[in-house]
Amino acid sequence: MSDASARRRPERPSGRNAGGSIQHLRLKLLIFVLLCALPLGGSVLLWLRQGTPMALAAYGVVSVVAFVLYWSDKRKAQTARWRTPENVLHALEAAGGWPGALLAQQVFRHKTRKVSFQLVFWLIVLAHQVFWIDQLFLGAHLLALF
Repeated sequence: MSDASARRRPERPSGRNAGGSIQHLRLKLLIFVLLCALPLGGSVLLWLRQGTPMALAAYGVVSVVAFVLYWSDKRKAQTARWRTPENVLHALEAAGGWPGALLAQQVFRHKTRKVSFQLVFWLIVLAHQVFWIDQLFLGAHLLALF
């Protein structure tokens, strides 16, 4: 064994099969669709009621930005360069980019094993779900209490 191979990080399971595709793809796509149903439905309803596609556009644009930033951060991690701060990634997720971030996490296998990061990520997703449940089914009364 050469010195270079001895210094390499040990390989860990990637959650992918030998062909490189994502395991449990159908299940993950189903979960993604279900998580996006409330924000998508709420954004479309908001557009129809108020005539502004702002929420829908924000989710789309910020998700694309988040996806690209995750890709860039993964590349930087692989080449030991300066990384994107986690609070920047979380800010994009909170601004509506969590769908793009979730896709990027699965596609690039990035930030999926760090428990503290995942906890914050899923709290952000939960906050978006609660917001849209309140908007769509509770008449925006729940969040008015805060």
